[in-house]
Amino acid sequence: MIKVGILGASGYAANELVRLLLGHKQAKIIWLGSQSFAQKPYFLAYQNFFTCLDLDCIDTQNLEYLCDEIDVLFTATPHNFCAKILTQNIINKVRVIDLSADFRLKDKDKYASWYHTPHASPALLSQAVYGLCELYKDKIQNARLIANPGCYPTCSILCLAPLLQSGLIDTKSIIIDAKSGVSGAGRSAKVDSLFCEVNENFKAYGITTHRHTPEIEQTASELANESITLNFTP
Repeated sequence: MIKVGILGASGYAANELVRLLLGHKQAKIIWLGSQSFAQKPYFLAYQNFFTCLDLDCIDTQNLEYLCDEIDVLFTATPHNFCAKILTQNIINKVRVIDLSADFRLKDKDKYASWYHTPHASPALLSQAVYGLCELYKDKIQNARLIANPGCYPTCSILCLAPLLQSGLIDTKSIIIDAKSGVSGAGRSAKVDSLFCEVNENFKAYGITTHRHTPEIEQTASELANESITLNFTP
C-alpha cells in the first residue's frame, strides 16, 4: 500500500486527486495539509466527502517530519510555494509529485520572466522530470521529483507530438486555440470567475501572456529538435 500526503488539499486540483486516490486499491491517504482548513474535517471543504473520508486537515509546517509517514507527497499549492518549502531531504524521503508549475520549466530565467518572480529553488530544477506519462514514462518511473503538466500543455503537446516527431507540421506556424472550463482558474474568489460573468459566456484571456505558453514550447522544441515559438490562445 502506497501512503500518500497531500499539500494544498482544499483546492480543486487536490479535491479531484483525493477522489481518484480513494478509488485506488494501492493507495491510502495518510494526511491532508491545508492552511485554510487546518484542524477542520476535510468534508467542511467539500461536503460530498462527508461519508467518504474521515480525516481532518492538518498544519504542515513541520513537513520533513510528516514525510516520515508517507511514500508519496502531492503538492497542489500556489505557484512558487512548493519550490520554497521543498528540500533535498524531503525528496530523499518521499517521491514528490508537484501539481503546480514550479518545476515544469527547466530554465529558471524563463520561469522568472513568465511568473514574475525568481525561482525559489533553482538547484532542484535539474532533478525534475516532466510528468507527461505518454511521452516520459521511463523517466517518471525512477524520478524523485515529478512536475505534473498543466491542462492546456497536456492536450496541446499530445496532439502535436506525433506531428512534430514525424516532421508533418510546419513548426513556424503552430496555432493552438484551446478552451477550458472556469474551474481551471482555481477556487479563489475572482470577479472574472463569478457565475454572472461566465455563465453561457465565452472569451479569450491571457493572450500572449498565458504561463502555459513556455511550457508547451519547451516540450514541443524538444520533440522537434528545434526551437519553437507558437501562437497560443486560451
